[in-house]
Amino acid sequence: MNSFSVVGLGEVLWDILPAGPQLGGAPANFAYISSLLGHRAFVASCVGADGLGSKATTTLQNLGVVTSHLQSHPQHPTGTVQVRLDENGQAEFEILPYVAWDFLQWTVEWQQLALACDAVCFGSLAQRSSASRNTIQNFLKTTRAAAVRIFDVNLRQSFFSGEILRRSFELADIVKLNHEELPRVARAFGLGYESDQHAAALLRAEYDLDLLCVTRASAGSLLVSPDEMDDHPGFQVKVVDTVGAGDAFTAGLVHEYLRHSTLHEMNETANRLGAWVASQSGATPKPPVGGLAPVLAAFT
Repeated sequence: MNSFSVVGLGEVLWDILPAGPQLGGAPANFAYISSLLGHRAFVASCVGADGLGSKATTTLQNLGVVTSHLQSHPQHPTGTVQVRLDENGQAEFEILPYVAWDFLQWTVEWQQLALACDAVCFGSLAQRSSASRNTIQNFLKTTRAAAVRIFDVNLRQSFFSGEILRRSFELADIVKLNHEELPRVARAFGLGYESDQHAAALLRAEYDLDLLCVTRASAGSLLVSPDEMDDHPGFQVKVVDTVGAGDAFTAGLVHEYLRHSTLHEMNETANRLGAWVASQSGATPKPPVGGLAPVLAAFT
């Protein structure tokens, strides 16, 4: 199996769940699952010079994620998020502002990472501050032409704008968003919304994307490329919580994309990984004995 260098770029934080704190943040979750898939997975983020920051660094290292590009801020704390779960395990988030990952710095080390990576996944949340937004966009513009840039939209609270979304689409090769975000984004871009298939095709063409992905929770996902569509029904599992399931999906999608797999193979692996994480507690569950092979084979 080919191994690639992949980067989760943006927020690292602690999700404060009913069962206790769990390390999270979409880029960190993405990097963890990517490492389980055999890739050299980096987190490019910032934590505070505090106990939670030290714990985040140690936890990421123990999870197999490379932390050489995890910055530390002397003044701003490590990010935390209050997570509330409904009766179906669906998560709602309260994300605190002015935390360490709002102050990402563009450094020589990050420039070197951008030039060396094969794929980088970023979202809208970490671009809520101008400092981190500029750093993230510098990173994306510095990557090699052959590198894959994945925009995982992740609209959270009011921490996004039309301009941030447009610029992110312009900088991306792949865009992933969910079925609730799709009509919001399509209408914000003046494209209207008739159906998932129609809006996804319009968005993909408008920004000349290699791939656009629409996730539908337990109802699977839709992939749209310049030449074809693939609609996957998903896998039915007993949901413990959905935290990190979408990030696992993204990691599986990117894993197969880097291997030049078919759309159906991308959809299959991504849905299997998303279903597995949804059936576990937290975003970084430990795989069973035998690694991810039993996980990928378990859902039918």
